[in-house]
Amino acid sequence: MPQEENTRMAAPPADRLTDERYDPQRVETKWFERWQQDAALYAADPISVDAGTTKKKYYVLEMLPYPSGALHMGHVRNYAIGDALARYMWMNGYNVLHPMGWDSFGLPAENAAIQNKTPPRQWTLVNIANMKAQMKRLGFAYDWSREVTTCLPDFYRWNQWFFLKLFELGLAYRKKSKVNWCPKCATVLANEQVVNGCCWRHEDTLVEQRELEQWFVRTTKYADELLRGLDTLQGWPEKVRTMQRNWIGRSEGTLVDFKLDGAAGPAGSTISVFTTRVDTIFGATSVQLAPEHPLVADFTRYNQPLGEAVQGLIAEQRKAKEAGDIGEIEKHGVNTHRYAINPYSGEKVPIWVANYILMDYGTGAIMSVPAHDERDYEFAKKYKLEIRLVVLPVSNDPEETMAEPALPFVAHEGMVINSGAYSGISCADAIKKMSAYAEEKGFGKATVTYRLKDWGISRQRYWGTPIPMLYCEKDGIVAVPEKDLPVILPENVDITLTGGSPLGRVPEFVNATCPKCGGPARRETDTMDTFVDSSWYFYRYTDAHNDRAPFDAKTAQYWFPIDQYIGGVEHAILHLIYSRFWTRFMRDLGMITNDEPAERLFTQGMVIKDGAKMSKSLGNVVSPDEMVARYGADAARLYSLFAAPPDRDLDWQDSGIEGIQRFLGRVYRFVVRNAPKRAIETLLAPSLSPSSAVPPAETLQATSLQPAARAIQRKLHQTIKRVSDDFQGRWHFNTCISAIMELVNALYGAEEAIAQQAVPAAFLADVQRNLVLLLAPFAPYLAHELWEMLGEKGSLLKAQWPKYDAALAKEEEIEIPVQMNGKLRSRIVVPADSAEEFVIERALADEKVQAAIAGKQIVKKVYVPGRLVNIVLK
Repeated sequence: MPQEENTRMAAPPADRLTDERYDPQRVETKWFERWQQDAALYAADPISVDAGTTKKKYYVLEMLPYPSGALHMGHVRNYAIGDALARYMWMNGYNVLHPMGWDSFGLPAENAAIQNKTPPRQWTLVNIANMKAQMKRLGFAYDWSREVTTCLPDFYRWNQWFFLKLFELGLAYRKKSKVNWCPKCATVLANEQVVNGCCWRHEDTLVEQRELEQWFVRTTKYADELLRGLDTLQGWPEKVRTMQRNWIGRSEGTLVDFKLDGAAGPAGSTISVFTTRVDTIFGATSVQLAPEHPLVADFTRYNQPLGEAVQGLIAEQRKAKEAGDIGEIEKHGVNTHRYAINPYSGEKVPIWVANYILMDYGTGAIMSVPAHDERDYEFAKKYKLEIRLVVLPVSNDPEETMAEPALPFVAHEGMVINSGAYSGISCADAIKKMSAYAEEKGFGKATVTYRLKDWGISRQRYWGTPIPMLYCEKDGIVAVPEKDLPVILPENVDITLTGGSPLGRVPEFVNATCPKCGGPARRETDTMDTFVDSSWYFYRYTDAHNDRAPFDAKTAQYWFPIDQYIGGVEHAILHLIYSRFWTRFMRDLGMITNDEPAERLFTQGMVIKDGAKMSKSLGNVVSPDEMVARYGADAARLYSLFAAPPDRDLDWQDSGIEGIQRFLGRVYRFVVRNAPKRAIETLLAPSLSPSSAVPPAETLQATSLQPAARAIQRKLHQTIKRVSDDFQGRWHFNTCISAIMELVNALYGAEEAIAQQAVPAAFLADVQRNLVLLLAPFAPYLAHELWEMLGEKGSLLKAQWPKYDAALAKEEEIEIPVQMNGKLRSRIVVPADSAEEFVIERALADEKVQAAIAGKQIVKKVYVPGRLVNIVLK
């Protein structure tokens, strides 16, 4: 071994290295500038879609952000998780795709246009530039050559192309639907623009519900498949899958028509009710309607007091929806003094309107069975409606008399009573027979319903994708020909949020020519819901500059499904259900072969500050720019991963990031003091000959190392295993970083042995090299600086991940607690591979143990291998 490698490097003189203190600004500025010069640094390897590729692919993706103007530390946490994973997979030899883009259409840009007198496009693109600069400074390893911006025509033209395909297949259609309408603004309001039932701009103006013709996408066609597909998504959190199951809401039951007693208004002469418990229908003592049920309008047309009462129920329902607790609403209702006829019993039951019945769930009407439903029971007790028992619990003892249960009795297993010809049979048999009877008599049938509704994609707004449809007096609804796409969103539009869609006031946009007859036509002025953009954007990343198709099918087939998708649990329902629908729609078009967009999903916890979720509206945002300026990007990233497991909420503390900065400084100082001398000289004096680089460390067996070096080797391999296992399993990056901290502590603890040359220089250089590799996914700036400081010439980004050796990680001696009757009395140190007899013998020979057992009888001796000894005495 060369002499200089045996000698511990003395602290460099001041003219060579002025300070051992870590200066994150100096180091990070240096590497930031280098990385910006290499546009292809984070690009995925080119693939041959025909010949294939031998390298395994890995597509890691964080959900694209809305360009609101600036990142906060909640964003940083999300992106730091994905970035660490991408870097880890690069180091494990994968072909990694790690792109980023912008979900850049939406209402906030219109609001900003009014507040700041800035066109939405200009406001959005400036924000994108700001946030992109922040991401780059934070060192996130994105392939910006694949950047997608959904508000630009090269992206939204394909939204329009997809819409035409949906229309051709009958999956896009128009129907009337209720919207929030402000009479003063004379325009449609988004749900978030309704505050306490009033317009956000006119606090004294009640928002009305109006019906408008709108465009819908038939997501219900895929309801069953979307539900079944959840069983295949084993890499998704069970919480998310449960939320989606509940949202799809498949129910098997019976559709039953109650005739109106002596009434046949324009809305029809029956009330259709869906029930999963038709076996209890003889216990129905009322029928209840949603306040917005079509029949209610008939009942209130000539009944002003009833109409006012119903309006009150609607207001209560709207407030509960705004608060997000419609299920907890205090139940109120009003009697219409109309009646419906139970088709099984012929009994007349009163019709009520109730605030807890929703028009968009089921049929908007229920049969109320208070004895066997908790909500119906609560309502009946409040309004003194009859409560009639029609199901008894079943006893396993045929001789036992069945007692009346406490009400409400909601069990699905029981015996039907008080139900005419169906009395005496089981609930399950009654459901089958009663459903068959309804179908035979023509007043109902067994059916399956879904809570999932078709997706309303019309938005009466400017800043969105124009819907590519025309209205011709002669030919009706006509699609814009594909050759005329994209339908460009006009600029310099006057946005007032009053008087309907802003596009309707742009004659050059509205006035068009019918492609069928050549006559005048009116262009659709609604724009698309922004969930359309986010339903398929990740496919565009695979082929972002394709001007002939949304993406190349073979390229998408190579990359999909996404290996790891990362985002907030708030997107568990709408975004993820719509993207799963869109994937199936594209599959049926023959564009892709996968059924699901992502194989694995991770939902990170929120960042909490001052007891609340970090958000601009609450004024508790921590700016990453400030954190980078004070502590460095690595410290900001590392703290966001260290402070809590990624799936838990993180309570932001400035003192925590200060601690992380101190840790990074310790790593830096250790390497400065202990890096091979010639590597430091080369770093500080680039004119030195490259031949002075450090030769690779020789392979050292555990038996050839002195105890201090062996302890470092053991700790290194234990750390490699802990970090590698966390990346491959539970993703508890906080414990990964803690393990690296323990390794650094062990290195500092061995400084005296290093100074005494008890730790071979080549071995120490190899340990430092592995330390840098372990740190690289979490703190890339510092890791690159230390990599260069160690004399490494190759790319750290794709350097091979450290290999774990179980033999080198194995403890030679272990400490075993010794308990007496379950209480700790002593500890013993034994060889790690000791047999049970030897361990117990050593335990009994321990002085403290002997004193404790003196004069007592040993009843039992228990040894849990490697964990503890327990001696039972009496």
